Amino acid sequence: MPGFSLPALLRALAVWLLFILAEAVQGGLRQVLTSPEFEYAVRQASVFAGALILFAITWFSLGWMRIRTTREALSVGLTWVALTLLFEIGLGRVLGLGWDRILADYDLVHGGLMPLGLVAMALTPWAVRRLQARRPRSPEVG
Repeated sequence: MPGFSLPALLRALAVWLLFILAEAVQGGLRQVLTSPEFEYAVRQASVFAGALILFAITWFSLGWMRIRTTREALSVGLTWVALTLLFEIGLGRVLGLGWDRILADYDLVHGGLMPLGLVAMALTPWAVRRLQARRPRSPEVG
């Protein structure tokens, strides 16, 4: 049984789609603006940029997603990781990329940083929830 309700799952899916759209824009810009000799380094840097984008999107959408517990936050993060892996592998195969190219981004030993990005993705809803819970609430006006 997942750690969240169906409405929360649908909201988390919508936020993930927004994130994937932002990542697609980032990837498109990377293709247009990066020369081939810098592609690998820029792909590595984009993992960190992607984590920041995900953090910002999660920060502004957490209340809307109605994530109330640590279990829900971690469940959403792990769901995002699973969806991202399916998307990345599926897109790579559709684009005709070989397994060696797809898996290169996941090979930490040879500089692939995607596993770090996936860990960040898994933990972002939890971290944002904790950070927002620590913020002092402003008094109600009225």
